[in-house]
Amino acid sequence: MPLLAAYRDQIGIEDRLREAHAVTAELLSDVISEACWCFPPVRRTETTARIERLIKSGAWTDAVLALIELEVPQWQVRRIVYDDGEWHCALSRQRELPEWLDQSVEASHADLPLAILKTFVDAQRTSAPSARTSVPTVPRGESLLCEPVCCDNFA
Repeated sequence: MPLLAAYRDQIGIEDRLREAHAVTAELLSDVISEACWCFPPVRRTETTARIERLIKSGAWTDAVLALIELEVPQWQVRRIVYDDGEWHCALSRQRELPEWLDQSVEASHADLPLAILKTFVDAQRTSAPSARTSVPTVPRGESLLCEPVCCDNFA
C-alpha cells in the first residue's frame, strides 16, 4: 500500500481526474486540499459545512457545484450536455456573451460529477494569480545556443 500512496503523491490532480472513473470522497478531498484556496481547513463556515454534508451523503454533483460557487464565484455553468455517451460541461465568466466571443473552460467525461469537477479544476488554474511581472525578464544562468558578437567595423 505505501507504493500506491507514493504513486498518488507523484501524479498531479489533473492526471488523477483523467484516470478516475467516478468521483469518490477521497478524490474530492484531494481536489479540495490541492486546488481550493477559499475552503478553510480550520474555520468552518455554513457553506463549507454544507459541502462536507454533501460529500458525506454522496451527492457528488451538488458538492462540486457548491464548490464552484464557493471557490470561483465569477465562473458560472454555461452548458451541460450529454452527447454520445459523455457529459460535456462548460464554465464561463460571461454567459450573456455569444458563445463564440466568450472564453469558456470545457471538459468532458462519462461521469457527470467528474466532468464538472474537471472543468472546475481548469477554471481554478485559469483564475490563479499570475506570478509573472508586467516587465519581461531575461532568464539567467541558461546557456545560449549562440553568443552575441559585435560586428561593427571600427577601422
